[in-house]
Amino acid sequence: MQFQVATTIAAELDDVTRFDTPRQQAAYVGLHPGEYTSAGNQDQGRIAKTGNSHSRRVLVEGAWSYRHPARVSKEIQVRQESLPEEIRDIAWKAQVRLCKRYRRLSARGKHQNVITTAIAREMLAFMWAITKKVQIAGSVQTAVAG
Repeated sequence: MQFQVATTIAAELDDVTRFDTPRQQAAYVGLHPGEYTSAGNQDQGRIAKTGNSHSRRVLVEGAWSYRHPARVSKEIQVRQESLPEEIRDIAWKAQVRLCKRYRRLSARGKHQNVITTAIAREMLAFMWAITKKVQIAGSVQTAVAG
């Protein structure tokens, strides 16, 4: 499932580096809160569901996996061997944090759909962080090689 989520996001969002912040990326996918403004009052509600619905659906489906304890399977371990240590650290930090957050929100009595949407939004932010690290590392390698 992880590979399918990653490839779908890469294909649907194309150049993720065009987003300056994870918030902008979440808004593009439609995982940002809707806003109700009237007479100076500003309330945030459900997610806006604007933007790329295919990416949003895949992210929410992927977020369901965080109800299980954090672990790195043999398949993922093999896939990660060629990645820089810094990227692997971000991925592990994301997995631990999202699993913990899923359990915490569930213990507070939040609805499962609310939990998975929150996890999907944060998962997208971690993807943005990894992309930025890869972009910075790539530009440094280009500068050194050039």
